[in-house]
Amino acid sequence: MIKRTLSTKIQQLSEKFPIVTVTGPRQSGKSTLLRSQFPDYRYVSLENLDMREFASRDPHGFLATYDRHVIIDEAERAPSLFSYLQTHVDEANESGMYMLAGSRNFHLMEAIDQSLAGRTAVLKLLPFSRLELHDAGALPSSINDQIFTGFYPRIYDKDIAPTDYYPSYISTYVERDVRTILKVTDLNRFTRFIRLCAGRIGQLLNMSALATEAGVSKPTIESWLSVLEASYILYRLEPNFNNYNKRIVKTPKLYFYDTGLACSLLGITSSEQLDSHFLRGGLFENMVVNQFIKQALNAGIKPDLTFWRDSAGLEVDLIRTNGLTQSAYEIKSGSTFHPDYFKGLQKWSQLSGTPPENLAVIYGGSTPLHTSYGAVLPLPSQFSF
Repeated sequence: MIKRTLSTKIQQLSEKFPIVTVTGPRQSGKSTLLRSQFPDYRYVSLENLDMREFASRDPHGFLATYDRHVIIDEAERAPSLFSYLQTHVDEANESGMYMLAGSRNFHLMEAIDQSLAGRTAVLKLLPFSRLELHDAGALPSSINDQIFTGFYPRIYDKDIAPTDYYPSYISTYVERDVRTILKVTDLNRFTRFIRLCAGRIGQLLNMSALATEAGVSKPTIESWLSVLEASYILYRLEPNFNNYNKRIVKTPKLYFYDTGLACSLLGITSSEQLDSHFLRGGLFENMVVNQFIKQALNAGIKPDLTFWRDSAGLEVDLIRTNGLTQSAYEIKSGSTFHPDYFKGLQKWSQLSGTPPENLAVIYGGSTPLHTSYGAVLPLPSQFSF
């Protein structure tokens, strides 16, 4: 089993809180991680209809049976259980009583906010990071292979081809979850919408254009996007709103939590196709941004990531804020460095007062460079993010 970085934080928090909740996309390895880290805990999945009925209809009996040291998977499927859990852990006053796992973030967090606030630590587990795969000797050798294969654990655990895994994942989990939450009647139109989103990776989100191309209203688009975000399929990267310059873009950019899933939605069937694909730069950028997100989440930290673009088209792909310190990155998929890569970074640096040592270009080449404008960083397999 490939070691998950988040395991360290889970262990720490299990000694502080009565409940630790791990959320994330389906098939990201939540239950596998918890079962391997807490082998003495009993395991209950509320995906099982009988167990779900037991937890929902007889919560007192369920908690009397599973009173402590229990992993409850798909916990959001029995929201009525949470208020009883609150009373139970308050009376016991012990740490590490329950580990909850769930993949529908909207329902799970709603139940937690209503009943378990202050009683559970909440962590997010995304698919493998590049560092996790590298340390296990499993990271694909080329950048194209990494983008195309994606990072879902089952692909690596069972040696499944991405072209076999992702179509099944989309039909089994993405479409099913959305049908359950939104009661979508025209599944073809919704699937078209997801594919349209994949075609906009790294681009500014234009809701009106999406609505027109998908053939639905803007409120419908907003609703669908919210569900896909709550299901950890895609996310919006917000612009940096610091008032350095009033002529800034205030529209978010669209990314997917996994590039392998995005490649499948784009109809890419081999890593070789990426060499000439119009979205290779966007997919590379997406993969790099995802690693920043995973680095933060695996440490139990909420990512504070934004981008910056002015009305003249100058842009900084990623700004990471850590307290009062900001670091800015331009992300380029090409293997050859060009000084123009620093153009947006220099402009933003002048406006924000950020020094060159906090600026960097991350590119697809193999040679690190140190310029007077900032660092040029390759993305080799051992790169920590």
